[in-house]
Amino acid sequence: MAEVQQNTNIGEMTKRFIEFVMMQAQQISLFLGKLKHPQGETMEPNLELAKLFIDQLEMIREKTRGNLSKEEDQILNNILSDLQLAYVEVAKELGAPVAAAPAEVADQSKPEAPSASEEEEAKKRFTKSYG
Repeated sequence: MAEVQQNTNIGEMTKRFIEFVMMQAQQISLFLGKLKHPQGETMEPNLELAKLFIDQLEMIREKTRGNLSKEEDQILNNILSDLQLAYVEVAKELGAPVAAAPAEVADQSKPEAPSASEEEEAKKRFTKSYG
């Protein structure tokens, strides 16, 4: 019986994770001026806030790598790709430097597993700077 509860709990956690990612994506879309404010007006794009939230989703992707279901991983990667592309488009429209955009849209194919030394190196250089 505990096994059934565990499976139900896993399904609930998957649902909550996807809802969390979708809520973050809505916030980013709002900051990019792609969604209307609940009061009906479109907000001015705020690239700094959009970048902050995109970076947070990227951090979540890195910290949960290997621990997500295929569905969770696919949704997170697709949303991040879409948001990064939207960020670049808005930055170009505003004349902001695109070089300050969040990480480039990555190829969605599965990369080879990194070696232990590569993983250690990646952990050391996880910080980002948009100076």
